Amino acid sequence: MMKACWTVRALALAACATAAIAQPLAAQDRTAPLQLGEGEIYRAPGVDWLVFSNWYDGLFADAKISGVELIQQGERIATNGDVRLSSTPGQWDAIGRLVERRVDAKTGVIEAELEYPDHDFRYLIRSEPKAGGLQVTVSLPQALPAALAGRAGFNLEFQPSAYYHEAFLVDGKPGGFPLYPASEMTLTPERNAASGRADGPGAEPVAMAMGKRFVLAPSNPGRRVSVTSDVPVSLYDGRNQAQNGWFVLRSLLPAGKTGTVMTWTLDANSVPGWLRAPVIGHSQLGYAPGETKIATVERDANDRSAGAVRLLRVGEDGHETVALQGAGKPWGDYLRYRYTKFDFSSVRTPGVYVLETGKTRTAPFRIADDLYASAWHPTLDVYFPVAMDHMFVNEAYRVWHGDPHRDDALQAPVNHEHIDLYRQGPTTDTKFKPGEHIPGLNVGGWLDAGDFDIRTQTQYAVIRQMVQSWEDFRPTRDTTSIDQERRHVEIHVPDGKPDLLQQIRHGSLQLIAQFDAVGHAIHGIVEPDVAQYTHLGDAVTKTDGLIHDWRLKPGEVKNGRSGTPDDRWAFTSKSSALNYGSIAALAATARALKGFDDDLAARSLETAERIFAKEQAQAPDTFSHGNTTGGPLESERFAAAVELLQATRKPVYAEAVAREWPAIAPNFARDADVAVRALPFMPASYRAGVEQAVRGWAKQSEVIAAANPYGVPITTGGWAGNGAVLDYGNTTFLLHRAFPEIVKADAVFRALAYLHGNHPGSDISFVSGVGTRSKEVAYGNNRADMSFIAGGVVPGVLIVKPDLPENKEDWPYFWGQNEYVVNTGAAYLQLVHAAHALTQQGAKPAG
Repeated sequence: MMKACWTVRALALAACATAAIAQPLAAQDRTAPLQLGEGEIYRAPGVDWLVFSNWYDGLFADAKISGVELIQQGERIATNGDVRLSSTPGQWDAIGRLVERRVDAKTGVIEAELEYPDHDFRYLIRSEPKAGGLQVTVSLPQALPAALAGRAGFNLEFQPSAYYHEAFLVDGKPGGFPLYPASEMTLTPERNAASGRADGPGAEPVAMAMGKRFVLAPSNPGRRVSVTSDVPVSLYDGRNQAQNGWFVLRSLLPAGKTGTVMTWTLDANSVPGWLRAPVIGHSQLGYAPGETKIATVERDANDRSAGAVRLLRVGEDGHETVALQGAGKPWGDYLRYRYTKFDFSSVRTPGVYVLETGKTRTAPFRIADDLYASAWHPTLDVYFPVAMDHMFVNEAYRVWHGDPHRDDALQAPVNHEHIDLYRQGPTTDTKFKPGEHIPGLNVGGWLDAGDFDIRTQTQYAVIRQMVQSWEDFRPTRDTTSIDQERRHVEIHVPDGKPDLLQQIRHGSLQLIAQFDAVGHAIHGIVEPDVAQYTHLGDAVTKTDGLIHDWRLKPGEVKNGRSGTPDDRWAFTSKSSALNYGSIAALAATARALKGFDDDLAARSLETAERIFAKEQAQAPDTFSHGNTTGGPLESERFAAAVELLQATRKPVYAEAVAREWPAIAPNFARDADVAVRALPFMPASYRAGVEQAVRGWAKQSEVIAAANPYGVPITTGGWAGNGAVLDYGNTTFLLHRAFPEIVKADAVFRALAYLHGNHPGSDISFVSGVGTRSKEVAYGNNRADMSFIAGGVVPGVLIVKPDLPENKEDWPYFWGQNEYVVNTGAAYLQLVHAAHALTQQGAKPAG
C-alpha cells in the first residue's frame, strides 16, 4: 500500500501515491462491465459504486458518507452523489431526507426516494448498469418548487487529495486541478454558513469548467473517471468556501419539468485482474520480547496466492537475516478482505525488524525490553499541553496558541438547540439571564477535540483516567512548565513538578469553577455560532478576550468591555448525571493532589461530598440531550460513590456502592473498571457478585476476540472505534489484576497492537508520532496545515458500509476517522502504562 513512498507531508506524497496506485495495473488497461453484486454494490475489478449504502451522520449533518459513492482501487474517492441546494455544500448545509431505498437484484436497479420536507420537494434517484458504466437519473414527480430554481442540482463530490497533480478534460478541452484553491468567487446576497465566516458579504465559487463530458485524471488509470451528461455539468472547487470542501461536479435541475430531468453516465476505469496489494498489519511501535507477536496479512478477496511471510532482522550494516518465515495461519474473510495470521512470538531477540510478503514490505519496528516505557511521552509531553484551554502554550520557536477565551462565558439562551449537541432547556437553572456574563469560568479545562469547546463530560472522564494512571503507576515525568498564575505553558521545559499532576489540576480547576459559578456542573462552554466553531488557527484569535456588553456596538470597547458578541456560551441546564460525573472526578482529584496542591484537593473533596449529599436527598434532574449531559445516571452515580469511597473510606459511600450495584451488574462491561476499584473497601458479598460478573465478561471477551482477525471490538458507527478498543484493553488490565485466574492479560497487548498498526485497511499507527509510520495528517486544530499533533489518538478505522475499512491519511477532515479527542489520549496513557507494568513483571500474555 504505497509503503515506500510515505513521508511527513501528504501534499508532497501525491505524485508518489499516484505512481503507487498505477503500479499494479496491466498494460491492457480497459473498462470491465459493472454488475450489482454482494452487499448491493455495483462491482467491476477495482471499482465499486455504492448507491445510498450509507446515510448522512445525523450527529454533524454532512459527513461526506452517503449518496452515490465511488471506491476505486481500494480508495473511496467520490461521495455525496445526491440533489443538494448549493454548488459546494458544507457541513451545515441542508440535506435531503431518505424516504425509501429499493433494490431490484434481477435488473440491477437501485432507487432512492428522498425529500426536502421544508420545501415540499420530493425526488427519485435511479441507478443501473449500462454499457458505458453506471447510469444515474434524477426524476421529479412534481415540478421543482420556485424557491429552489437555480439552487437544486445533482452533485457528485471528489476528494481533492485524490486529484492533486492531476488534469481533466471537459468536452475534449484540458484543465488542471489546483493544489490550493484559487478559482473565481462571486458576491451573493446572503453569506453561506458553511463558509465559516462571520463577517463580510456572501460569496460563492464560480465554476472552474463546464461541459457535458468530463474525464478526470485521464493519464492515471487508478483515478480515471468520466461523467457524461445530457445536461450541462459544472466543476467547482469547494475549498474556496471551506477548507474541508471537495471538488464538485454539478448539474442544475430544470424548472417547470417533471419525469426524468437529468441523466448522467458514470464510468470509473476498471482493470480486469486488478488486485489490491497486501497489507501487513503489525505494531509500528514494536513488541516486548515476551509478548505475543502476531502480524495480520490482509489480502484482496481475489488474491489466492500462498503468500509466505518473512520476518527479517536488520543488522548494523543493513544486512538482513531471516528470523522466521512461513505461510501463516489462514483466518478467513472479514469485511471485503481475506486474512492470514503470522505468529512470530518465538522471536524474542531485541533488535530492528521488518516483515515482508511478496513485494509488500513494512517499515522497521523494534523488539525491545523497554518498548512501552516511553510510548506515552508524546501524549503527555505535547498533545495535552497543546489541548490546554485558557493558557498560552509555547514550544521552542513555536507558539501553539495564545491564552484564549479570557472572556468566558455568556449564559446560553433558553429553549435553544445549538450546534455540536448542546441544548439549553426552558430555564437557565442559574441566577444569570440569557446573554449575561457568568464570571469565573475562564480557567482550566482542555479543548475538547479538533474544536475549541470545553465539554464537561469529557473533562471529568480525562481527570479520572489520569488519576487512575497516577495511582496505579506513579509517572513522575517532568518535561513541561505549567504556570497557572501566568497562564503560561512551555513544552520541553521542566519545572520540578510531575506533569501528570499538573494536568489533573488543570482539568479540575474548570470543574470547580463551574460549581463555584452556578452551583452545579454544566454541559460545557461552546462557540456561539458556526463561524467560531469552524475556526482554524490560533484559538486566541477567535475572540477579543473582552467580556461582552450588549449595550455597546459591535467593535466598540469601553471600560474593558466589548460590544462584539464573540464570547462563548455556557449551557447550564441541570443534569444529575453531569453532577455525579463531576463529583467522581473531584473525589479522584482530592486523592491525587493531596500533598501536591492541598488547597485544591480539599476544595475538590468538600465540593464532591456536599453535592453528592444534595443529589442523594432530592429527585434527580434528568435533563438529557445528545452526548453533553452525562452518561447513564446509574453509571455516573455508581462512579461517584466508588471514587468518594476510595477518597474517604466512609461507610456512607460503601452503602451507596452496594445500593447501586444491582443496577450496574446487568451492564457490567460498561462499568467494570469502576466496580473492581471498590473491591478493597467492600465486603466479601460484593466481591462475590463482581466475580460472577467478571466470569461473564471473560466469556464475552472470548466472543469479541473471535469476531475479527484482530481480537478487539471493531465498531461500525459513524465514529470509529479506537475508544472502544482502549476501554477493552484498560478493562482487561484491571480485571486481570483483580482476578488473574479468570481474566488473561492478552487483550492489553492486542489493543495496543491494533492502535499501533495491526488493524484493517492499513498498517499505520493511530497515535501521531508513536511508531515508525503514524498518523501525520489528522483532524486537530491544525488540520488546515495537513499536519498532526504528536501524541494525539485518532478514532481509527471507520467501516463504510457494507464492507470498506477506511482511515484517510491524506485527508484529515473526516472527523469520525481522524479527530483527536482528549479522553482517548488519557485512556492511551493508562493502557501503555499497563502494558509496561505487565512486561516488567515478566508476564507473558496468552496468545
